[in-house]
Amino acid sequence: MKKMLPWLITMLLGITLIVVAAFLLLPQLTGQGSSKAAAEERPAPKLSADEIVEVTSEITEVRTNLADSDYVVAVNFAFQLNNSKSKEAFEKIKEISIKPIVIQTLADTKPEQLRTAKGREEFTDRLTALINKTLPEGQLTSTKFTNFMLAPL
Repeated sequence: MKKMLPWLITMLLGITLIVVAAFLLLPQLTGQGSSKAAAEERPAPKLSADEIVEVTSEITEVRTNLADSDYVVAVNFAFQLNNSKSKEAFEKIKEISIKPIVIQTLADTKPEQLRTAKGREEFTDRLTALINKTLPEGQLTSTKFTNFMLAPL
């Protein structure tokens, strides 16, 4: 019996580790993800019209060439931030930091990427991530095109 005790302990530890690993990985394998991922997927609380206006800033009349220099784009954007304090900080740096990021991102974009709704959504997601890196406080929650015109030269 004394010779079998180490083997029994090793087997019990192995089974315990397998059960713990399965418990931790099962939600990810079934597509439920972690609670953090679920929290990120939850829609933001509905805002009233006045609250939306209070936390939204616009950049208008951005005109630049795209990655294909035969195309030019003229766009307006609406940027929704997480609170009014963030909007104030955004407004202060809008012309000197945010607009150059918008122009540079557009310059790196091909016209084909902006022709579809999915492509525009991917563009705004990328733009939101880039702008969030430069914000001194708060967070940009969404970026939307308010006017869009793509034209060949």
